[in-house]
Amino acid sequence: MKPTDLAVYLSRFFTDHLAGERNASLNTIKGYRDVFKLLLRHCRDQLGIPPDRLTLRALTAEVIRNFLAELARRPRHCARTRNHRLSAIHSFFRYVQSENPEILLQCQQVLAIPMQKAPSRPVEYLNPDQLGAILAAPDLATAAGRRDAVLLCLLYDTGARVQEVIDLSVRDVRLDSPAQTRLTGKGRKTRVVPLMNSTVVLLREYLREHDLQRPERADAPLFWNRRRERLTRSGVRYILKQHAEHARRGQPGLPSVHPHKLRHSKAMHLLQAGNPMVIIQAVLGHADVRTSSIYARADIEMTRAALEKTSAGGPTRPSLPSWQANPGLMEWLRCL
Repeated sequence: MKPTDLAVYLSRFFTDHLAGERNASLNTIKGYRDVFKLLLRHCRDQLGIPPDRLTLRALTAEVIRNFLAELARRPRHCARTRNHRLSAIHSFFRYVQSENPEILLQCQQVLAIPMQKAPSRPVEYLNPDQLGAILAAPDLATAAGRRDAVLLCLLYDTGARVQEVIDLSVRDVRLDSPAQTRLTGKGRKTRVVPLMNSTVVLLREYLREHDLQRPERADAPLFWNRRRERLTRSGVRYILKQHAEHARRGQPGLPSVHPHKLRHSKAMHLLQAGNPMVIIQAVLGHADVRTSSIYARADIEMTRAALEKTSAGGPTRPSLPSWQANPGLMEWLRCL
């Protein structure tokens, strides 16, 4: 059976375009794959077209809108989820329109489907006391506790994403001055992040304990589980959750904690220490400084709320005359 044009373009999109040209991460490729699995099932169930007979011409803008509407009726489906799935479809049709100009109009009709406005979520982060309680929670008397202490310190110290830390190999860590670690982030972009002295001490002892300083161990994973395999994202979440529950005994108000909250905490602490936005962008590995600006907005909101709380119990502000009551000023403004 001859493959359809959709099968050909989807195959090229994932192998040549995403993996080859865009150098997309494995998580991005998996996320896009899952979107198209849902879309193919929608066309099979709603249009009666099996995946092996589905063509590009069948994926009209109306079909895509119906697909998004059908997903919106599912539980726990929010605007951010919808926008992520539409973003994957947009990416595919941007690729197709350059490869097949014959259906340029159809592609542009799909690309014209707008993103849905999603409510902005406040940046959640830990204050120094809460962070300190979590970092002090691992039991240093056990090998697993010492590993967890190094893992949590490295997560916070570098502001890294979970995947960036579990992908670390021994060769990616340099403990000689200047101490630093090499992280590979989204789009397989590499950045170098300096390490604090306290983290360097923990890492040096950790490498010595597990005999990871030998040259032949350079490609070994920095962190592994009981099966001697790299830690997984769910494994790191479990480790952090366990130590957060332990820390909550001494910090009853400790909020729920996930690995990305350590990243948010690092960014906010850097900002509050007076570091410029470009430094925060470089540490976090954001491609655009505008992405890092969410922390500046969060800091401004926090400062504004603190000022309002302080002024609520302060002296009463004297009443000032309204500028609208000044006829001379009003006449001058009208003449501008």
